[in-house]
Amino acid sequence: MQFGIAVATAADSWKVVQRAEELGFHHAWFYDTQMLCADCFVAMGAAAVKTDRIRLGTGVLIPSNRIAPVTANGFASLNQLAPGRIDFGVGTGFTGRRTMGLGAIKLAEMEEYIRVVMALLRGETPEFAVEGRRQKISFLNPELDLINLADPVGLHVSAYGPRARRLTARLGAGWLNFVGEVAGGVRGPDRPGGNSLAEGQVFGQRAGQAAAAAPPKGEPVTLAESLDRLAEAFATPEEPALAEMAQALREAMQRHCLVEKTAAGLAGTLALAEALDAAVAANPGLSAETLPTAVSRANLALCARLVLRACLHRDETRGAHNRVDCPARDDTR
Repeated sequence: MQFGIAVATAADSWKVVQRAEELGFHHAWFYDTQMLCADCFVAMGAAAVKTDRIRLGTGVLIPSNRIAPVTANGFASLNQLAPGRIDFGVGTGFTGRRTMGLGAIKLAEMEEYIRVVMALLRGETPEFAVEGRRQKISFLNPELDLINLADPVGLHVSAYGPRARRLTARLGAGWLNFVGEVAGGVRGPDRPGGNSLAEGQVFGQRAGQAAAAAPPKGEPVTLAESLDRLAEAFATPEEPALAEMAQALREAMQRHCLVEKTAAGLAGTLALAEALDAAVAANPGLSAETLPTAVSRANLALCARLVLRACLHRDETRGAHNRVDCPARDDTR
């Protein structure tokens, strides 16, 4: 098994990457999130000349930030500095594009972008759509060794949903999935939204200690009682609105619990999570076919409630936790 790191890109991220190499990490991924982080290609260039073994990749590159030939040129340049150690990690740009008030690009657009970039890196002459027309394009003088097309650049796709995962398999690419906890890695598309579960990690120790110290509530439930409750749930018809409620919660988590947070947004989203939790408990509509979906919705509501309450408790801005209504920053505590 190989282990890597992901960094919120700083101009001097090479220092962290250099240390990661010394500790035996296999790869380092650089966020491509303008307006929040430094430029990933600048930081990767510095890391390329300061390291010898560790692989360096964009984690993940946003296609709309650069036209495909510019991206290919950047990777070919990095490949000259760190031959055979460069990876092209790419996604639809959820977080990075939201910093500019934009939504993620379509999967078809990302696939076309990947096609052009990878063809150029293989030394081919693909068709490239630009300014309303399609034309062939290629590197003009690779023989001058200003860039490196000889060593392959790895392709990795950020794929949290089923359609993106199918695309990843079709491309024969690596699956890029940054997670802060096991559940998020296994159930990526069912997470409350983006990387919001990572917020829960900040409170893991505190929450665990509090739970251990709290007295148990009620009497223990026997196996027979659990089976009786399960049988009752299977006999209850499913509430049609549950799917819409779950989707509304996901969208609210993405809007209010990702990059920028406010008390009002968090509180409103918490109300949605609590409503979904109550609806799932009252109308599970379980069957052999719907049990996984019901459990997933219950998990969604539970995780969202934990994260939202934790974020509401932190009336501060510190580290990656950005409360717009509490702008004073203290990263020392």
